Formats: sequence, C-alpha cells, structure tokens
Amino acid sequence: MSVPFLREEGDAVWLAVKVQPRASMNEVAGAQGEALRIRLTAPPVEGAANEELVRFLARVLECPRRQIELVRGHRSRHKVVRIPGMTASAVASKLLKSGQPD
Repeated sequence: MSVPFLREEGDAVWLAVKVQPRASMNEVAGAQGEALRIRLTAPPVEGAANEELVRFLARVLECPRRQIELVRGHRSRHKVVRIPGMTASAVASKLLKSGQPD
C-alpha cells in the first residue's frame, strides 16, 4: 500500500499532516496532496493544537502519547510527526479506518 503522506525510515514512520484547527470535531479528513488532513477542535494558540494532535494520533493509533513525536511544524498547519515502533501499513490501516463512519 503506497500512501503519499507516510514514509517508513528505519524503525519509525514519518507522517505528513495538515492540521485544521477550531473544527467542530477531531477527525481524519482524508488526504490533501502529500499530507493527511486532520481536523482538530483545539485553537492554534500556545501549542493547544499541537497537544491535541498528539493526543488524537495516540488514541487513533492505539499507542502511548510519548511515542508520538512532533518533529517539524510547531507553528505551522503543515507538520511532520515521527512514530517509532510501528510500520507504515499499520499506521495507514488505523488512520484510514478512523476516517470512515462506524
């Protein structure tokens, strides 16, 4: 499975994300170019959206929050997240599953 927003490198997966803050709910909103669009309820002030992104990804990927590392884009909507100890196919499967209605 080739997913443009995921890259597996060594023992980690790198995820390119475009965040939409102040949304009505936290959700995976699908791919947008080379990034995965994620809507978050948190505002983009004082790191609230970054913290909400880490919390949301940890819940969706079923891993501890400390395993999600925001590498780039702390003050931008375009972010890069590093997730060690997972495969790209596992991450893609969980992300795509969370974006579908129950």
